Amino acid sequence: MARRWDQHCSVLLKEDAQPISTYSALSSPPGFFSAAAGNCAGTHHPHCSHLAARSSAVVTPWSPYSALEGTGYTKLSVLRDGAGYQGMLWLTSVFLLPPAAPLCPHPCDSHGTQRKGSDKDAILDLITSRSNKQRVEICQAYKSQYGKDLIADLKYELTGKFERLIVSLMRPPAYSDAKEIKDAIAGVGTDEKCLIEILASRTNQEIHDLVAAYKDAYERDLEADIVGDTSGHFKKMLVVLLQGAREEDDVVSEDLVEQDAKDLLEAGELKWGTDEAQFIYILGRRSKQHLRMVFDEYMKISGKPIERSIRGELSGDFEKLMLAVVKCIRSTAEYFAERLYKAMKGLGTRDNTLIRIMVSRSEIDMLDIREVFRTKYEKSLHNMIKEDTSGEYKKALLKLCGGDDDAAGEFFPEAAQVAYRMWELSAVAKVELRGTVQPVGNFNDDGDAQVLRKAMKGLGTDEGAIIEVLTQRSNAQRQQILKAYKAHYGRDLLADLKSELSGSLAKLILGLMLTPAQYDAKQLRKAVEGAGTDESTLIEIMATRNNQEIAAINEAYQQAYHKSLEDDLSSDTSGHFKRILVSLALGNRDEGPENLTQAHEDAKVVAETLKLADVASNDSSDSLETRFLSILCTRSYPHLRRVFQEFIKMTNHDVEHAIRKRMSGDVRDAFVAIVRSVKNKPAFFADKLYKSMKGAGTDERTLTRIMISRSEIDLLNIRGEFIDLFDKSLYHMIEKDTSGDYRKALLALCGGDD
Repeated sequence: MARRWDQHCSVLLKEDAQPISTYSALSSPPGFFSAAAGNCAGTHHPHCSHLAARSSAVVTPWSPYSALEGTGYTKLSVLRDGAGYQGMLWLTSVFLLPPAAPLCPHPCDSHGTQRKGSDKDAILDLITSRSNKQRVEICQAYKSQYGKDLIADLKYELTGKFERLIVSLMRPPAYSDAKEIKDAIAGVGTDEKCLIEILASRTNQEIHDLVAAYKDAYERDLEADIVGDTSGHFKKMLVVLLQGAREEDDVVSEDLVEQDAKDLLEAGELKWGTDEAQFIYILGRRSKQHLRMVFDEYMKISGKPIERSIRGELSGDFEKLMLAVVKCIRSTAEYFAERLYKAMKGLGTRDNTLIRIMVSRSEIDMLDIREVFRTKYEKSLHNMIKEDTSGEYKKALLKLCGGDDDAAGEFFPEAAQVAYRMWELSAVAKVELRGTVQPVGNFNDDGDAQVLRKAMKGLGTDEGAIIEVLTQRSNAQRQQILKAYKAHYGRDLLADLKSELSGSLAKLILGLMLTPAQYDAKQLRKAVEGAGTDESTLIEIMATRNNQEIAAINEAYQQAYHKSLEDDLSSDTSGHFKRILVSLALGNRDEGPENLTQAHEDAKVVAETLKLADVASNDSSDSLETRFLSILCTRSYPHLRRVFQEFIKMTNHDVEHAIRKRMSGDVRDAFVAIVRSVKNKPAFFADKLYKSMKGAGTDERTLTRIMISRSEIDLLNIRGEFIDLFDKSLYHMIEKDTSGDYRKALLALCGGDD
């Protein structure tokens, strides 16, 4: 399969040939060669005007243009990324000679007698293997040959979702967008999601074409119709986008970048109320390159991504529109990958969204969308479509998709660039970690001890009073309450709590009463004692704690169980997984800054170990694996961020994705946890919390462990990452997934709804 660096293909065309669309050339449509020069004659029934074609396809490695001079070919485009990257270039040309007759949707038998019904497979194969320009030409030829409208005939012959998909493919892109917007604002109610998707993602030229097509098709002014159907700041931003006046200059002023970032911060986070006009002006007018730099600068000065500020400052459809604009500025492919995933996940399928995106992006950036989809959701777009749809509709969508990326080894630059930007953000961000539980002012340990004793004395237990006191005190204050309770009543507070509480609430409250090191030591002990090992807990704790926390855990473990943590880990695990855990248990990670020279060498080791290096290593396999393990377990976080950036530049792969593809089992999970912790530790825990509650049942052990251990460290940051990743608040998911006093205690630790 031919691949290309960015959204374009390098297509060579003979002067007298009709080109098949670039994406068709890449996906090798039926009836055409795609790997070697040659001819393929189509068939033409003597009694029916089916399309007959003779094609010649040549796929050849890139060669200097001078080698093609005088051959009758014309070079149409140069493959180059805006950041200066370039990959292996392939020149692809597929030619379709002028058809003897246009498409006939009515198939014939061997005697030329028209059969009842339509040959859907023939329609599907032909239409999905032609570019939009060619489909328009087919419509014109059909009208000339038969005096009939092909789209009308297709609507008559086909039904349901398959008909909607095929008919959408027959319209020029601008007219297809115009039809989608007309449907979105027609009748009662408005499909705001459709408006947002189209207007937030289209280029200036595509917007101009859309406005003209809408006027031509419906004899109405698009701006006037949108103004009449929307309101407020949402309407204002839509009108700005409709002008198609986004700056396109690639020259960026650093001074203006800093000023815009400062203006956005002052318009939102630093202002009583929000200056929406400032958000509209900057996000609606500045160039994409400029805004990407603004977002990076905003992260530096505010300590949070612009998306989080938008969620906090804006609301409703206006908030959704601005978030869509930001996502498209960062990566249009990632925005559409997310839209496609949401269209198919869960019960039911949002077919209108699925059709609209598959049609509109098939000739623009579908390969990039596919790779981002695979990287982000750990499954291919092809497989998700295959599982979620059926019949000819499924066949047509899979044709537009073009291939299954679960067959490893594909090269896609968009995902690599997205990953590089994420590591860049991780490296420059100065994020203030904040917990949700803080030391309470005017603390009175004797008073709290009395409240707790009263809550447990006599018949019944006042769980509400216990929750209110213990979830609103810092761990250090709880330790003081333990001592005050013992001094005042001569009783062990932990023992009293254990006798009065039960179930999930008891585990949560008792966990809060231990010091962080004691709690982690207890969780690790539970993970290794008895039959079986809880590898997930071992990985979560050992991969995310810093040197000081590891040292405290070792001490607490020895004191509580009279054994060293290292010995228990060694006896309960094996192989490379044991070596990883033992290395982490030493708490010997470097805490210094990055070393650029060393980072480049470390990246080479990582690439060689993951078999992604361009040259073979002179080191043995065992030596490489040892060095790889040492790099991930002992290098500082700032240094590893630089290593992983260098890795992307060397291989065009993200290290996390490469580890997932080339490793397995507990070793893979441990290395992925380290990488994700280095990249964004709050996001790692947000993902763990989400997985503990999604689907049937709740993993209460994981939920309790993370809520306790992160409540005073970074739970507020985790809440922010949670809503960014899953479009719902952690508070809301806990509220929905748990019950009773256990839920009350968890929500108190959560600290609020975002």
